[in-house]
Amino acid sequence: MNNFFSGWYFKCQNKEQTLALIPAVHSFNGKKGASLQIITDDSYFYLPLDHRRLQIDKHEPYAAYAPSFFTPHGIKLNLSTHSLRAFGKLSFSHFTPLRYDIMGPFNLVPFMECRHNIFSMRHRLDGSLTINEQTYTFHNSLGYIEGDRGHSFPKEYLWSHCFFADGSLMLSVAHIPLGPINFTGIISVIILNKKEYRLATYLGAKLLKLQNREVVIRQGDLTLTASLLAGSSYPLRAPVFGEMSRTIKESASSLAYYHLTKGSQTLLEFKSPRASFEYEYPS
Repeated sequence: MNNFFSGWYFKCQNKEQTLALIPAVHSFNGKKGASLQIITDDSYFYLPLDHRRLQIDKHEPYAAYAPSFFTPHGIKLNLSTHSLRAFGKLSFSHFTPLRYDIMGPFNLVPFMECRHNIFSMRHRLDGSLTINEQTYTFHNSLGYIEGDRGHSFPKEYLWSHCFFADGSLMLSVAHIPLGPINFTGIISVIILNKKEYRLATYLGAKLLKLQNREVVIRQGDLTLTASLLAGSSYPLRAPVFGEMSRTIKESASSLAYYHLTKGSQTLLEFKSPRASFEYEYPS
């Protein structure tokens, strides 16, 4: 395949700081590239890498750019350029994997433009990373790991992740082209009281509302609402047929509202100023 991308998203969060690191490889018409993107509460960095030196796994969260490494067990950074100095170590433990693949049966469907993978909804992280002059120290802090691969990000989509007390929530709503068919695909997982709640197109989830940075989804007697209320966003590069030519916007720490009900019972309701959110639909 001449046009492709594959990357991993490592989110690290303490009580005051959020840091996300995205190592990736990409290829457009046979021209290969690699990159590391870093997004924080108040900054963004894009670092092109030598694709010949970057090794990445499509199925497990592993990327090696010696002497820097991203693994299921932690991160080691030692990078220095004219615009970025990044170094330090993190260790990961106590993972929260899903019961089965987030894509469900769609993982077997060929020719999808983007496939999603969640390695851990919530885990412990310890250590510190320094990005230029800013040090991020983590002690019994929280991490999240997901991945994407394919050739393009959806032309329209919403993505959000947020930790809450003893839990974690991920939501994605996206335009899915599949041959002559186009539809809105939904995948969402909420880990609440050590129980997994999953809403997905392949389980019958339906979109009730998507406008003004708010989405409402219903699946059986479960209803999930998510709203982006406020937050500064920073540009990220995203693939179009493997070329990192698209600019999307992500807020690493935005103010968001979430509400999960089962029938008339509220299972979860909260606002968080620490939510990660991308909203690539017309406002």
